[in-house]
Amino acid sequence: MSDVISAAPTVRIVKTRRGGDGKNPTTEYSALLHTVRNLGLLRRRTGFYWTLFGILVLATAGAVTGFALLGDSWYQLLIAGALGILFTQFAFLAHEASHRQVFESGPANDRAGRVLANLVVGISYSWWMTKHSRHHANPNVVGKDPDIDPDVIRFNEADAAEVGWFTSFITRRQGYLFFPLLTLEGLNLHMHGFRTVFGKGKVDKRWLEISMLTTRVVLYVAAIFYFLPVGMAFAFIGVQLAVFGVYMGASFAPNHKGMPQLPHESKVDFLRRQVLTSRNIRGGGVMDTFMGGLNYQVEHHLFPNMPRPALRKAQELTREYCEQHNILYTETSLMESYRIVVAYLNKVGLAARDPFDCPMTARFRVH
Repeated sequence: MSDVISAAPTVRIVKTRRGGDGKNPTTEYSALLHTVRNLGLLRRRTGFYWTLFGILVLATAGAVTGFALLGDSWYQLLIAGALGILFTQFAFLAHEASHRQVFESGPANDRAGRVLANLVVGISYSWWMTKHSRHHANPNVVGKDPDIDPDVIRFNEADAAEVGWFTSFITRRQGYLFFPLLTLEGLNLHMHGFRTVFGKGKVDKRWLEISMLTTRVVLYVAAIFYFLPVGMAFAFIGVQLAVFGVYMGASFAPNHKGMPQLPHESKVDFLRRQVLTSRNIRGGGVMDTFMGGLNYQVEHHLFPNMPRPALRKAQELTREYCEQHNILYTETSLMESYRIVVAYLNKVGLAARDPFDCPMTARFRVH
């Protein structure tokens, strides 16, 4: 059973104890995993991924053809937007390869993921693997999940309260600014990649990633500036990066933001840690494509190597299993998830000091 023991209205801290039925939490998850495995839901669907990859390649070829035919035209910005969408879809494939969802062989998945991430999308595969593995091990655990570490956006009140006077203006309005800020996320992801591969930390296949990232950026930017006037070329790259950043952020943000956060030293069993901190998004097949399977976030965290086509069936089993074991299972619409995220970030941001507040006056203020 799970008990809410504290926190702000939108951030719940969860503690787990042995259920009244005497069941061991580890056994509870094992039983669900056993059912999923027996139904063949962990079997690789390589044909699905090859088909999807082929569709994306054809769509990209179409965008490149459109780029060549349009020439010196501001309609090129439509091509830029299309590329932002396509690069995000390729990023979804790289994400699935990193989770061993595509091929049986681990090295084959790594090769596919590295090529897609570095050479096609322009993101370091090694950086992504390190960051994302830490996230999956401890989703929404303060101090352990890198996805809620303080950055421009602050995801808990303790971090928001520590911002300086200059950044507090953004923090206090971070919910409303969240989607506008995502227009810079594409550039941020590329920068993270280069900082990683040229940094001092350990990087798997460092020189391969350096060569891939450098080749991708140089060829892409050179082609844009060769075929378009300078001003239009900058606009093209800006639109492509903005669409890519917003699409990536809009796909990943609904999954955990505004869900319970766990204290650093919390001891919560795997099943509840993954279910209670994750949010699913309704929408059927259209949403499956739009979010690359991330709409089944609960099941993705419980069975990270499950291929995308099997997630819908796994959801039916998991939701019923959680109801039987009295575990809160969260699912909402995409628009509702955005509303929750914006409201949650605004509420957290209120912990930031108003830069126009006098600290001495604040001490004697009646609340």
